[in-house]
Amino acid sequence: MKTLQEKQEQLDQRLGELGRVLVAYSGGIDSAYLAWRAHRILGSGMLAVIADSPSLSRHHLQDAVNFAQEHRIPLEILQTAELDNPDYVKNDALRCFHCKSELFTGMEEARERLGFRHLAYGMNLDDRGDFRPGQSAARQHGVLAPLVEAGLGKADIRSLAQEAGLRVWDKPASACLSSRIAYGQPVTREVLLRVEEGEAYLRGLGLAQFRVRDHAGIARIEIAEDEMALILSTAILKAVSGAFKALGFQYVTLDCEGYRSGSMNSALPPETLSGAPGLS
Repeated sequence: MKTLQEKQEQLDQRLGELGRVLVAYSGGIDSAYLAWRAHRILGSGMLAVIADSPSLSRHHLQDAVNFAQEHRIPLEILQTAELDNPDYVKNDALRCFHCKSELFTGMEEARERLGFRHLAYGMNLDDRGDFRPGQSAARQHGVLAPLVEAGLGKADIRSLAQEAGLRVWDKPASACLSSRIAYGQPVTREVLLRVEEGEAYLRGLGLAQFRVRDHAGIARIEIAEDEMALILSTAILKAVSGAFKALGFQYVTLDCEGYRSGSMNSALPPETLSGAPGLS
């Protein structure tokens, strides 16, 4: 079994082989570490590309930009238009596929325009078992996954990032805002905005790991178990309810199971989930 250091050396070797590469960057731990390491190895031979659209919260965009600036990682903000795609807006099980296809198409155009050779993204070894249609889009566009090639899982990446002193090493996972909208409910700018503002409100209460799930006007709030006590008082719950109704939610609920990644996928039929990690 390879040591963590050996895995990082393999990652470095692979990045060096790529020469000039565009890295799909979201500001999450996986893509942030990949972008940081690629910059260490390739210097100006890499460029991080972040997709900006209404499905990316302003908070996470700014944090991603800040991280890149802190480490002088070259960054391009790519304006994407997935909301113009009816197949994305209808919000079925393939939504993530259409989103990533939009991103990778834009990155291919940037690769040609800027003279880069390869595209890469931050898929890690543990992602292979999840339901992630975006992985199918990556395969179709020939996007490389250097972290997987190096045998790096999520815990490995967090350990390496902590060792390197990167502040994002323990950053909570954060998928796009569209992942908060129940399947079958159209993705609109209005719904994305009320989810974003709801999560901003919870962040202001001092919470770190949470989600606002939108079920056609019902807010289902998920909070990490170890933070649940911060909100469980009559006064705070009433304040949350009032704030969320002011945003346009008709009802406000607190999920008794707490925060869990990908909880919306539980509504998908088993035959769809059995196709994980991607649909081909």
